[in-house]
Amino acid sequence: MSATVLYRVRHETAYTYGSDVAHSHQLLHLVPRPAAYQQCLEHTIEIAPAAFRRREEIDAFGNPVTRVELEHPHRELRVTTDMEIEVHPRPAVPAAETIPWDRLVNRFAYTGRSRSREDLEATRFRTESPYVRVKRMFTDYTEDCFPAGEPILVCAQALMTKLHTELKYAPGATTIATPVTEVLEIRRGVCQDFAHLMIACLRSRGLAARYVSGYVRSLVGSAASHAWVAVYTPPYGWLELDPTNDTLIGTDHIAVAWGRDFGDVSPLRGIILGGGSHRLEVDVRVERLNA
Repeated sequence: MSATVLYRVRHETAYTYGSDVAHSHQLLHLVPRPAAYQQCLEHTIEIAPAAFRRREEIDAFGNPVTRVELEHPHRELRVTTDMEIEVHPRPAVPAAETIPWDRLVNRFAYTGRSRSREDLEATRFRTESPYVRVKRMFTDYTEDCFPAGEPILVCAQALMTKLHTELKYAPGATTIATPVTEVLEIRRGVCQDFAHLMIACLRSRGLAARYVSGYVRSLVGSAASHAWVAVYTPPYGWLELDPTNDTLIGTDHIAVAWGRDFGDVSPLRGIILGGGSHRLEVDVRVERLNA
């Protein structure tokens, strides 16, 4: 088992607008959520111009969020977050001993009996969401990964490897508006596309899967926010996999937020009045502090 790792992360986001923004509301997912295998030791968010109103909240998925309102005209918005995070190793889960995937699907079926709180929570992540479709094409694509009676983690790892092998990491090939069905057709995209497609495949099989946003060190996707997948696997809880890098999540990954898809956990999104065209620049630096 690897040792605990201490990181410093700096995430800079800058919007430059073609004309004045008269009013702006922004929602920030930039504070790492408390989790079993990580602890945020220090965290700051600097906003320029200075926020007119700022409020810290918890969203519907338990993620810390910062709401910002800017009431004065501006042509640039710059958000800089610095954090220090401790990431702990996770115990190994024997894939062959996890619950058969089809038995878990049957477990979600309505029987009139009471369900555990964990199973009820997981049902939020089984259906379509704005960026994830549930379609037969995804079921067909994963036929070779889900033999009857096969343990769920064995199947999820097979799917992860299939996506890593058959999709090309290609920045610029897609945008956030590219449908996940098109991603499967063109077989290229970035980490959010890999994650959305894997989630679509899992949900189309009747399983519960959620989108995790965060950072990764020294792997594909480390130059910006990263994304990966968590699949519900009782009694082990949510097991996380990174299809972009074909790896189970360990001490190289730092989670910030999770939800149904990217739309629930975007690092920064909002509504503006005015502004015209805009240019976005993002810079992420992940530094390991201990040897």
